[in-house]
Amino acid sequence: MSTLSRDQVRTMMGEVLAAQGKELPADDGARLDTIGFRSLDFSELALQVEDELDAELNFDAPGLRSIETVGDVLDFIDELQKAE
Repeated sequence: MSTLSRDQVRTMMGEVLAAQGKELPADDGARLDTIGFRSLDFSELALQVEDELDAELNFDAPGLRSIETVGDVLDFIDELQKAE
């Protein structure tokens, strides 16, 4: 399976936010609740990643609860790709 780089996932995350008129900050420490990135946005991002990889990502709800920052999202998706 191919993988997406952190920068590619970050770009996709920015596109999800841009569709709502929001901007992804450069700081990976930015809190998701501050920038307006919601669970629905995460789901959209995950679907885009799956489409790009042509593979299903297997993640669980408890793992999602620990995600609070932009960097957490990027780390989480990176770990999911490694698990495949």
